[in-house]
Amino acid sequence: MSISHKYTVIAFVSLSIALFITSCNGNKVSQCQRLIRVVNAGTSLIDKNKGTQVITSLQLSKDLEFVTKSIGELKLTDPKLKEFQSSFVKIFQNLSEAIAKAARALGATKTAEASASGREKIEKARAEIDSALTAATTVGKQSDTLVNEMNKYCSQPE
Repeated sequence: MSISHKYTVIAFVSLSIALFITSCNGNKVSQCQRLIRVVNAGTSLIDKNKGTQVITSLQLSKDLEFVTKSIGELKLTDPKLKEFQSSFVKIFQNLSEAIAKAARALGATKTAEASASGREKIEKARAEIDSALTAATTVGKQSDTLVNEMNKYCSQPE
């Protein structure tokens, strides 16, 4: 089993266990903990895979799709936490799409031939990669802001 596949399996198992253990609704504190736990799992996947190769990046995109689904499936009753949940779903969807776009563009550069059309292919891929990285950076900043807001909300007494 490859190392990246092993981490993927561990991440899925960890997320599944976290969702299973915390599946009952409960109060604001427990709902905050559940949402934070899944968001942190997604964030750690990104941190572990920064700067990786095309295949790993495509897998990261798929893993983030799973995280997105996991966040969306949390049964939260607190209205403010539902807003955070919805925002995090959008953030992880956008990150997944940006990473997949960059990975596909990077993959296209690897097959480019040493010719004028190959250079055009590389230029187009470079622009797509830059666009995807800009989008990911913007989404990352939005995520940081949202995490701070959620932490502030979750630290307030009920």
